[in-house]
Amino acid sequence: MRLARARLKRKIGAGELAAAEVILSCPWEAHSMSVSDVLMSQKRWGRARCRRLLLSIGVPENKQVGTLTDRQRLALAGMLRKMAPPTVHRMETAGALSLA
Repeated sequence: MRLARARLKRKIGAGELAAAEVILSCPWEAHSMSVSDVLMSQKRWGRARCRRLLLSIGVPENKQVGTLTDRQRLALAGMLRKMAPPTVHRMETAGALSLA
């Protein structure tokens, strides 16, 4: 269990897996993890940023991923997707436009 969670956190941190995907799909490794653990696995996400987001949608930070309601799950995933950095493709396109 610990090794599977550690692997999941590493994938989120490396950007191989989005935290929003974990929240929506709720794999067995994440079922009993706290939402804040999943969020803080992302690069540049600390306790303050995590608290701010969770307060804005009314989800306690110690809430387990597996116990989120559908509404909470969709709201959290939606907020995470809005906050996601632009993809590499978008950045390359923007750079190409500014050079032209």
